Amino acid sequence: MFYNSQDKKFQQKYIDNLTIIGALSKLFSESKTPYLYYRVAENIFCDAFNANNLSRGDIALDAAKENIGIGLKTFLKNNNKTMQKIAEFNRDRDFYKNKNSTEIVKIISNLRNERVNFAQKISDVDKSFYHCVLRDDSRFYLHEEEMSLINITQIQDVKKRKNSIWFHDECHEYSFNLSKSTLLKRFNTSSYLKEFEVDILENPLQQIQECFNGASKILTSNELVIETVYLPLYGKGKIVSLKSALNQWNGGGRVRDINEIYIPIPAKVHKYSPNFFPPRDKAFTLLLPNNEMLSVKVCQDNSKALMSNPNKALGKWLLRDVLELKEEEILDYKKLQTIGIDSVRIDKIDNENYKISFASLGSFEKYLEHYESI
Repeated sequence: MFYNSQDKKFQQKYIDNLTIIGALSKLFSESKTPYLYYRVAENIFCDAFNANNLSRGDIALDAAKENIGIGLKTFLKNNNKTMQKIAEFNRDRDFYKNKNSTEIVKIISNLRNERVNFAQKISDVDKSFYHCVLRDDSRFYLHEEEMSLINITQIQDVKKRKNSIWFHDECHEYSFNLSKSTLLKRFNTSSYLKEFEVDILENPLQQIQECFNGASKILTSNELVIETVYLPLYGKGKIVSLKSALNQWNGGGRVRDINEIYIPIPAKVHKYSPNFFPPRDKAFTLLLPNNEMLSVKVCQDNSKALMSNPNKALGKWLLRDVLELKEEEILDYKKLQTIGIDSVRIDKIDNENYKISFASLGSFEKYLEHYESI
C-alpha cells in the first residue's frame, strides 16, 4: 500500500493538514462529521507526500508518485460497505444503448479497464491503489485498497434493479447507474491504516480573523526583505569540520548534546554586510521553512557562529529533520553534494526577525563573488 510506505514525517504532515481542514468544518456545515471537499483532499495529499497531482487531467488516477498511481476518495464511513462512484461514461452512451444488461456490463467493464490501463501508462506507473479518507463523527479514517481491473471473464449475477445494473467479479461488487452513466464499486472499509480525532472549532471564522489581525506573529513571503546573506554549511576547502560547526556535537573538551551545532559565519560576511546580524549574544527570531521559529544569536569569538537557544534545537532540525542523519553520524560535504545544497540563505525582515532557507551548491561562492566584483 502507499501510505505505510511513506516517510513518517510525510504521514504526520498529511494527518496534521487533514486535521486543520477538518477543524474548519463549521464554515460549511453544522454536522458533527468533519467536512472535506474532494479537491482540498487531493491538494493536501499531493502536498504532504510530494506526489504529482493528476486530478485535473480527467483520468482514472488523481495522483502519482514514483511507480504508484493513486485514486483519491473521501466519503462517509457509514457501515463500511458503501457504494462509491469510480467512473463516469456520459459520452459513451452510443457504445451500450439498445444492449441488454449483460452486454452493457461487459462494455462498461472494458471501458473502465482501458481507462485504468491508459492512466497508468501516461502516468508511468505500474500499480495503482485507492486512498480513501472516511468521515465519521469527529474522526477521520484512512483506508487503502488495490485499484483492481474488473475481471470480465468472472462477471457474475448480472441483475437490473430499477435504473441500475448490479454485478460482481471474484473480488468486488459493482453497480452501473443507467441514467447518470456512472460506475460504482462497493468499498469494504472495515480495516483502517489510521484513525484520528478531529476537533471541530465552534467558531472557525473568529480564529481565522484573529490570525489575520495579528493575534500571533506570522512572517510571510510578502513582508519586505531588508537584506540577504548566504552562509556555508562547510569550512575551508569545502570540508565540513569533524569536530566543529555542523559536527560540533563531536567536539571534545566537555560533554555535548548529540544535536549541538552552529552554522559558521565567515569573516567576509561581516565585512560585506556589517550591520546584517544583531550584536553578539543578542537573541533574535529565525523562521524555519516549516514555519517553526527558533531563538538564535551570533556567538563565539569574532561572531563566527550562528547558534540556537537551546543549542540542540538548530541541530535537531538541520541534522535530523532535514538531512536525516542518524545520531553520531558525521556530516561530510559528499552528503551535501548528494542533496544538492551546501549553503543557507538568511533573509533579514527587521532587526529581530530573520528567515532561513536552503541554497543550491555554490551559492555562498556566488554571494562572495558579487561583493568582490563591486
